[in-house]
Amino acid sequence: MASLWSPGIFLAHVLALLLKALPPVILAETNVYIVYMGDKLHDEPELVQESHHELLADIVGSKDAAKESILYSYKHGFSGFAAVLTKSQEKLIADFPGVVGVVRNRIISSHTTRSWDFLQVKPQLVGRISTGHSGAGSIIGVMDTGIWPESKSFRDEGMAEVPSRWRGICQEGEGFNRSHCNRKIIGARWYIKGYEAEFGKLNTSDGDEFLSPRDAGGHGTHTSSTATGGLVENASFMGLAQGLARGGAPSAWLAVYKVCWATGGCAEADLLAAFDDAIFDGVDVLSVSLGSAPPLATYVEDAVAIGSFYAVAKGISVVCSAGNSGPYPQTITNTAPWVVTVAASTIDRAFPTIITLGNNQTIVGQALYTGKNVDTFHPIVYGEEIVADDSDEDSARGCASGSLNATLARGKVILCFESRSQRSNIIARRTVLDVKGVGLIFAQSPTKDVTLSLDIPCIQVDFAIGTYLLTYMESSRNPVVKFSFTKTVIGQQISPEVAFFSSRGPSSISATVLKPDIAAPGVNILASWSPAASPAIIDNEARPLDFKIESGTSMSCPHISGVVALLKAAHPKWSPAAIKSALITTASIEDEYGQKTVAEGAPHKQADPFDYGGGHVDPERAMHPGLVFDMGTSDYIRFLCALGYNNSAISLMTRTRTRCKKSTTFLVNLNLPSITIPELKQNLTVSRTVTNVGPITSIYVARVLAPAGTHVTVEPSVLSFDSIRKKIKFKVTFCSMLRIQGRYSFGNLFWEDGFHVVRIPLIVRTVIDDFYAEI
Repeated sequence: MASLWSPGIFLAHVLALLLKALPPVILAETNVYIVYMGDKLHDEPELVQESHHELLADIVGSKDAAKESILYSYKHGFSGFAAVLTKSQEKLIADFPGVVGVVRNRIISSHTTRSWDFLQVKPQLVGRISTGHSGAGSIIGVMDTGIWPESKSFRDEGMAEVPSRWRGICQEGEGFNRSHCNRKIIGARWYIKGYEAEFGKLNTSDGDEFLSPRDAGGHGTHTSSTATGGLVENASFMGLAQGLARGGAPSAWLAVYKVCWATGGCAEADLLAAFDDAIFDGVDVLSVSLGSAPPLATYVEDAVAIGSFYAVAKGISVVCSAGNSGPYPQTITNTAPWVVTVAASTIDRAFPTIITLGNNQTIVGQALYTGKNVDTFHPIVYGEEIVADDSDEDSARGCASGSLNATLARGKVILCFESRSQRSNIIARRTVLDVKGVGLIFAQSPTKDVTLSLDIPCIQVDFAIGTYLLTYMESSRNPVVKFSFTKTVIGQQISPEVAFFSSRGPSSISATVLKPDIAAPGVNILASWSPAASPAIIDNEARPLDFKIESGTSMSCPHISGVVALLKAAHPKWSPAAIKSALITTASIEDEYGQKTVAEGAPHKQADPFDYGGGHVDPERAMHPGLVFDMGTSDYIRFLCALGYNNSAISLMTRTRTRCKKSTTFLVNLNLPSITIPELKQNLTVSRTVTNVGPITSIYVARVLAPAGTHVTVEPSVLSFDSIRKKIKFKVTFCSMLRIQGRYSFGNLFWEDGFHVVRIPLIVRTVIDDFYAEI
C-alpha cells in the first residue's frame, strides 16, 4: 500500500506531538467534523478505510484512537471520513496534503392517491407512458426516516426478482430483520453515528424511535410510498380522500436509507455515508426530501451537493425538495445544477367544511376533521375579546401561545385572525386546546394547504369570510356556530397552483442556475404512514394511522422521483442531465383550464420560473421530449471553476486533475434547459447545445417570447437533424432596451417541429454600470 507520508504530514505530525505534550488542564470540547479528501487513492474500499486510519492516527496518537474517533469512512463514491475531533485537531488535519476541506457536521431537516391521477399517470400500462413499464427495472433509493415494511404499499406481489446487479443489504436492528425486506423493499440501511455524536445516545425504550430502518415518524414511509408504492384499494385518511393509492413507479424496486430520526433532524455525516453506500449498492434514482435553509453552504461544503455530485457522476439521478420557506424570494435550497430541485403545487382535490351560524346562514371553510363536536351548536368568541391577563389584544387576535383567558375560552369556538406576529394556525390550535376550547376558526391568507387537526375542529377561512363571521358575532346577542363533517371534493378547484409554502428562487448561491427546476403535487397528499407515529386521538381513543395526508416539498420530491424512475426504465441510456432536461422542457405553465398558472402568496400572482422552474411536470410529454440539453461531469467541473473555487479543491473533490481556466461567461453558458442572466448590462450572447432524441430526421424552428425590456435573437433559427447530425449548437443574443435598473423579467424560447414543443425559460435582469454612482 502506498504511504501517505510527506514533509507536510511530517510537520503536522510534529505539531500533533507538541499538542499532546501540553499539560491536560481541561478536557477539550469535541465535535463531529467531516473530512473531505476527494479522489480515492485505492480502488479497494478496505485500503481506502485504512488510509483514513493512518492519516488520523498522526493527529490522535494511534490507529486504535483513530478507529475510535472515526464514525464513517466514505470509500465508494469518494474518499473522506467523519470523526469526533477537537477544534485544534480539526485545524491540524485541514492542512494535511490531500484534504480538500473539513466542515462541521450540521443537522438538517426533512421538508415536510389523487395526485397521480391528476398527473395522468395511470396504474395500468396504457398510453405512451406505458413505455416506462411502471418503473420496472429501476431502483429508487429514498433517504428519509425509514420505512414501515408492513404497509400494504410495499407488498411484493407481482414484483420481479431482485436484480443481480444489486449489492445492497437488509440491515437488521430494533423491530427489523431480514424478513422485512422482500422483492419490493430490496435493501434497507440506517445511520445514526453522526446524530448521536451531536445529541448523545438515543433512548428507544419508550418506543418513540427504532435503532433500525423501521420508521417511527411516518415521513419516510409517506415519501417512499409516493414514489414507488404499490396499488392499495380504498385507501383513505379517516374516510377522507378515499380511493386507489399508489406510487408513481409502482413496479420499481425500493431501497431505504434511514438518515433522519423522529426525534428531529438528520446529520450530514450520516447523510454522506448513505450517499456513499447508495452509490455502491447500485440505485438508479435517489429521492432526498431534506435540506437546510439559507444561508446556504458552498457546494464544496454542503453534504447534499457533494454526495449528489458523486452520485450523478455515476449516472444516478438525484431528486431533492426545494424547501418550505415560501413565498419569499431567494429561499430555495438544494441548488446544485446536477440535482433536480422540486417545488410544490396543488391538485384538484379540496376538503370543504360547512360552518352553520345561529341565524341558519352557512359559510364554507376547509379542514381535515372527522371527529366529534360536529352538528352541535357552540358559543363562538373572538380571540381579541378574551385576552389573558399577561397578554395583549394583538397576540390574542392571532391566538398566540398563552394569549387567551382560559375561563372565558372554555367550551367555546374561538375565532382567530392571522397577524404579522402570529401566522400559524398550528400554534392557534394548540392555544385553543390549552384553554379547553372546542373548536378553532382561523382566518388567514388564502391557501389550499389544509392543516391536520384530529382533536378539535380547525377550520381555515380567508379574511373575507372571517370578517363576515365577525360581523355576525357583533350583531348577535348569543352568537353560536356548528360544524359539519369535512367532505372530499374532486375537480372543483383550479389547479395546479404553486403552494404558498414552496421555497422560491432565485438561488442565493448561483444566480445563473434557475431553481427550482420543476413543480409537482405537494399539497394534501395521501400516502402510507407509520402506525408507530403519533396516533390520531378520536373521541379520546388513540387510533394508529396507516395512511395520512401531508403537505410540503417533501411530498412533491418523491412525485418527481417516481417520474424519473419511469424515464429511466424507458430510456436507460439517458444521463441525469438529459432526464432533467426532459422534465423541464415539456412542463406545463398553464392550469387545467388553459389559464396561466398562479402562485399562492400574499397576494396571489401569476407564477414565474422562480416559483416553478420549467413549470408543472407532465410525465407523458417528458417521455418524448424531442430534444434534450445534455451535460456531464466535465461541465459541472467547469461550473465550479467559474464560481471561483480553487484548482486543488476542485481536483480533489471531483477526482479529476483540474486546472481552471478563467471564464467570465461560462456560468451563463452552462448547458442548462434554461437561460438566466442576473446582470444584463447591454448585449450578451450565450450558447446552448441540443441533442436530438426524437425522429432521426427532424427540423425544429425557433420561436421567442422575449422577456420584457429585452430584444432576443436566435442563431441559427432552424435546426436540422439527421443520422449524422445529432447535436447542434445555437446562440441566443439578448439586447437590453432599458436604460434603468430593472427587475427580473421572464420569457420563453420554443423549438418546434410540428409535434414536439421544446420550451426553455428565459430570465433576465437589466443592470446599469455604476448604478449607485449615477444616483
